[in-house]
Amino acid sequence: IMENDFKKFEEITSFMQKELSQISDEVFNQQNEIASLKNEVAKLKKRIIELQEELETNIDKGNQIPPHY
Repeated sequence: IMENDFKKFEEITSFMQKELSQISDEVFNQQNEIASLKNEVAKLKKRIIELQEELETNIDKGNQIPPHY
């Protein structure tokens, strides 16, 4: 009986090690994906700021009185 218990324990331990390894791999992949997404968000924020500044510049130019007036 004790031998069966030990064998069952080994099976469970082996299963848990495999599961833990798979979880670890998935966490690693998700960390990489999160880093990539953060990079994309930073690029998009920068582009939004550029577009806002460009829009403000164009609005300012549109509010100026032409020199011939």
